[in-house]
Amino acid sequence: MAQTMRALVFEGAGLPLRLVRVPVPEPGPGEVRIAVAACGVCRTDLHIVDGDLRCPKPALILGHEVVGTVESCGSGVMALRHGDRVGVPWLGHTCGQCSFCLRQHENLCDAPQFTGYTRDGGYAEYLIADSRYCFRIPDSYDNEHAAPLLCAGLIGHRTLRMAGDARRIGIYGFGAAAHLVTQIAASQGREIYAFTRAGDAGAQDLARRTGACWAGTSDVDPPVPLDAALIFAPVGSLVPRALRAVEKGGIVVCGGIHMSDIPAMPYALLWEERRLCSVANLTRADGDALMEIAARTPLQIHTTAYPIEQANVALADMREGRLSGAAVLTIHA
Repeated sequence: MAQTMRALVFEGAGLPLRLVRVPVPEPGPGEVRIAVAACGVCRTDLHIVDGDLRCPKPALILGHEVVGTVESCGSGVMALRHGDRVGVPWLGHTCGQCSFCLRQHENLCDAPQFTGYTRDGGYAEYLIADSRYCFRIPDSYDNEHAAPLLCAGLIGHRTLRMAGDARRIGIYGFGAAAHLVTQIAASQGREIYAFTRAGDAGAQDLARRTGACWAGTSDVDPPVPLDAALIFAPVGSLVPRALRAVEKGGIVVCGGIHMSDIPAMPYALLWEERRLCSVANLTRADGDALMEIAARTPLQIHTTAYPIEQANVALADMREGRLSGAAVLTIHA
C-alpha cells in the first residue's frame, strides 16, 4: 500500500481546500482504517469553511458522511474485520463516562470528538475511525447514494423523531436531509409541507417527487395548520415564521448545527404550549435505527457526484443554492 494519500486540507476560514499528499494514518487500539469510497458534502462542512464553526483541529481534513471499506484494524477491534463496508458519521467518539453518556445521551457528551471537525474526516483516500462509531450499510445502496445517510439521513431522522407523532409536518429548507425525511415520513402516513427559498423551483419539484403533498416558498403560510415544523435551513428568521404556522401544542425543531440569530418575537407565538427545541448530533442507536429503516424502506437518494479534486466546486454550489439533493465526493472506485 502507498505510504501517502491524497487529502483535502482546510487551512483557514475563507480559504479553498488544498489537495495535498499526506502520510497514510495508522489505526490505534479500537480503531479501523477505512479506504474511503465516497464522502458526502454537508452544510456543516460549509459552516466550517466559512468560519461559522470556529474550533476545528489544525490542518483539518473535512467530511463526516463517509462510506468505505475496512482496510485494517487496530488492537481490540472485535465487531469489524477487513473488507467490511461501513459508514462513519459526525459523532466519532464519546467519553462513555460523563453524566450524559451514562444516561444514554451520548449525543450530548462532555468530551466528544467529531469526524471532519475535531478529528480528520473523509475528504481523503483513507480515514481512521473509532470502530464503535461505524455503521454497516444496507447492501441495496451503492457507495455514492449511501453517503448522505450518514448525516443528512441521521440528523433528519432524529429531527423527525423529536416531532413525536405529528401528522402534518412543515419542512423549512429542502435539501439533502429534507428529501430523505420526507420519504420516511410519507412511508409512515404523514403529510409533508415543504418550504423553500423564493424561486427555487428545483427544490419544490424534488419535494413533490419525494412525497410532499404541498410545496411553496417560506414567505407564505401553509394551506393547513401544522402539527410540527422541522427547520433545516440555517436561517433564524424562519423560527418565528414556523411558530406562526404550527397549531396549539405544536413543536418547532431546529435540525442544524448552526443558525443565524433568531429575531425578537412576541411571546404570543410560543404561547398555547407551542415548543421550540434543537437537535444536537446523534447517538449510535439513531444510526442503527436509520439503517434498519433504510433497509426496509427503499429511499430514493438524489445526489450530484464530484471527484475529490472538485470539492471546492461542490461547496460553492451548496453555498449558492445550485444543488438539488446531496453532493457527494467520489474517491476510491
